[in-house]
Order: sequence, then C-alpha cells, then structure tokens
Amino acid sequence: MSDYELPPLPYDYDALEPHISEQVLTWHHDTHHQGYVNGWNAAEDTLEANRESGDHASTAGALGDVTHNGSGHILHTLFWQSMSPEGGDEPSGELADRIAEDFGSYDAWKAEFETAASAAGGWALLVYDPHAERLRNVAVDKHDQGALWGSQPVLALDVWEHSYYHDYGPDRGSFVDAFFEVVDWDEPSERYTQAVERFE
Repeated sequence: MSDYELPPLPYDYDALEPHISEQVLTWHHDTHHQGYVNGWNAAEDTLEANRESGDHASTAGALGDVTHNGSGHILHTLFWQSMSPEGGDEPSGELADRIAEDFGSYDAWKAEFETAASAAGGWALLVYDPHAERLRNVAVDKHDQGALWGSQPVLALDVWEHSYYHDYGPDRGSFVDAFFEVVDWDEPSERYTQAVERFE
C-alpha cells in the first residue's frame, strides 16, 4: 500500500490573512491538497495490483494519475513552504545574486514571473535549470504540463482558481500581488543552494 501523507501547514490557517483567508487555506490544504495525496496513493495501488495480476486495462489512466497527483502533491508542499506570516521581503544572499545575474534584476525577474503566473493554467515556478546552469521561470499547466525535465523547483505559486477565487474573484493579478506580501525566501533560498550543489 502507498502511504503518501498530507503534511501539516507550517503555520496556522489564519496566519496569512488578510492576503490569503483562513477559509481559502482550509479548503485548499485540507480538501484540494488532500485530494492529490489520495489520488497519488490510489494510482500507485492500482499500478501495483495491475503488475501482480498482469491485467493492464487501467494502467494507462493510473500512470497519468501518478504524474498529475504526484506533481500536485509535491508542488503544493513547496507552495506552503514558500509563504509565511513573516514574509514579504525580497530574496537576499546567493539567490538574490543569482536572480540579478540571470534576469538582470529582481524587478525584471518579478515582472517575468508575474507574466508566467498570468499565463499558466496551474503554476508559476522559479526553477534551477541544471542543463543551462541558470534560474528560469516556467508556466506549468495542470501540475505536470510545461515543466522542464531535470529542473529543480525553487519557488512555487499556485494559480489554479481554487487558490484565489473565494478571496479575489476573477482578479488573479491581485492574488499574485498578495502572494508577494507573504512570500518567504528562506525555504526557496535553501532549495536553490541544494539544487546548485546537487549538480556541481
């Protein structure tokens, strides 16, 4: 049996108000994220059963469910870790230097990231691309379409409608602005350092 589990939020459900409401965090974490965990576990169980039985009638669907739900679980976990009540500042240290090197400035990076957030059908991600040895922004549809093979996520922003519609209606741009009021660069900075060291 698979045993992927929903991690607890790293802060209280009301900790990001007024930028993200307690109601949205409760629904988003306890219902949506839990659904991806359940879906991943179910897909893995289906694949295991199919391997044992030799009946692969449901295997194709389960393979797709692994990438969709598995990526959803991983990215949501990064999303929660990318925010905190003490957030809202700009990055510092090595990550700040690398953003300036790869994008020209923090403001230039942010403008491109916001464009990715407006275009994506799921996620805007800042990733470290070990092939090009640089940071880049990607717009990911669903959870697993538009990602770049081998890239390591550094910062994750969920722009599915369930992330913001209750608080902001169709105004995704205001939600993206709100994200920058609570973004916490400590975890992304650590992920960047780990990614670079992994591929040195």
